[in-house]
Amino acid sequence: MIDRWTQGRIPEKPHTIFRDESGALYYEECFTREGFDGPYSILYHRQPPTQEVEIGAADRGFSGPSAAPEEFLRRRLFDSGRAPAGGAMLEARTPILFNEDVTISVARPDRSDDAFVVNGDGDDVFFVDRGSGEVESPFGVLPFRRHDYVVIPKGTPARFLLDGPENRLFGIECRRGFHVPSQFRNPAGQLRMDAAYTHRDFVRPVLPDSARAGEAPRTIYAKHGDFWTRRVLPHSPLDVVGWDGFVYPVAFPISKFQPKTGSIHLPPTIHITFAAGGAVICSFVPRVTDTHENAIPCPYPHSSVDCDEVIFYVDGNFTSRRGVGPGAISFHPAGIPHGPHPGAYEASIGSRATRELAVMVDTSRPLARTQAALALEDRDYHESWRTRVEGPSTEIT
Repeated sequence: MIDRWTQGRIPEKPHTIFRDESGALYYEECFTREGFDGPYSILYHRQPPTQEVEIGAADRGFSGPSAAPEEFLRRRLFDSGRAPAGGAMLEARTPILFNEDVTISVARPDRSDDAFVVNGDGDDVFFVDRGSGEVESPFGVLPFRRHDYVVIPKGTPARFLLDGPENRLFGIECRRGFHVPSQFRNPAGQLRMDAAYTHRDFVRPVLPDSARAGEAPRTIYAKHGDFWTRRVLPHSPLDVVGWDGFVYPVAFPISKFQPKTGSIHLPPTIHITFAAGGAVICSFVPRVTDTHENAIPCPYPHSSVDCDEVIFYVDGNFTSRRGVGPGAISFHPAGIPHGPHPGAYEASIGSRATRELAVMVDTSRPLARTQAALALEDRDYHESWRTRVEGPSTEIT
């Protein structure tokens, strides 16, 4: 959904006869959004994508969110380093917060997927905090590195091939769609020159040769309504010879985000990177701070009465938070003012640059904690606003 892209061989017009060198017919697959009214891609398979040799309920797949008991409002902090580690991405997600629009999770896989995964419930956005590898799908092979966003469109068969056992991904399942913010595009659909990134910044998948496709698994685990189905195909889902369209997996390095600076502190909307139904995803990257001689660079205390706020802390010196380090996930619900810890607001005066790296998710509907989140929570976090906390940030692993 970034721009139109083409890989491999495609016919001159869609929905027309397209054959290989021997005269065998290729099978067209229309991969559409919003019925037939939204973005789409068209893929050309060597075999019908509808065939299977086995189908039934699955005994594998990551768990959906299960709500923890409701509790009074408080600012919360979770340590992603306590999330269960091991397994493949197919099983590795630990849901932490959720509502009708998004599920926010952490995954710490230590091995590659041995089957393809289809999320029929939403678009998946992952921020790669640790690790690197490739995402393999019918659209091709998509490489990713540490500090990349990886976007996998809803309904895409995909599997993660990891370079090593140390991986941590912060995930947002977007159940009402994912898109580039409308204010970043001109009327022609091109990214504007004043947008936060350019078309050139995105990494796109490349179709592999047929030998790699032949070695790929034939099993797909598909999730729909948080129920898992297992399908076994008679051929690899990577039997695609070409495709074009607007819907395909992409990677985006957070370092490519172009931050803005003003004379005084600008609101968090300047950090918006991607949009989803009921949520926005923001990137905090190193930048020059405000230029006014009396500016206070640290974020001001605020009450966002229509948004819940979640921040995944990645790297750097977090000027507004003490006792918070890489791997921490803060949750500030609507209804309670939040802002910098005691002392941080005053201490930021005179600073000229920020060094922090973080991902923020703001949601328009209230988020609920999951049962799994209870084991990750620092129950003393809310009390840290009571007194001034001195000293450097404490790293959370």
